[in-house]
Amino acid sequence: MAERKRNKEIHFYVTEEERKFIRRKMIESKTKNMGAYLRKMAIDGYIVNTDTTPLKKQYEEMHKIGVNINQIAKKVNSTGDLYPEEMQELKEMVKELWRILRSSQLK
Repeated sequence: MAERKRNKEIHFYVTEEERKFIRRKMIESKTKNMGAYLRKMAIDGYIVNTDTTPLKKQYEEMHKIGVNINQIAKKVNSTGDLYPEEMQELKEMVKELWRILRSSQLK
């Protein structure tokens, strides 16, 4: 068996209530390993959780627009033609991208 990177043990006792409280905090921090959670808390004193749901939604919207732009670009590159309707569609997609970026909560 390979030598462990962490080869020093630390033991301490808690009450059943404290154990439940620690476990609840560990779950809230989205940490799945008790050792990792306790080590992080002992060294850094805190764990920061961020809700990335709004960013995921923005990413999905921007990805769909990017796919549409790539489809138009592929057609233009293969045929050499860009119709006025397609140009207008591209302009609208770029406007939508800017709207998404401006509404970002990362300001």
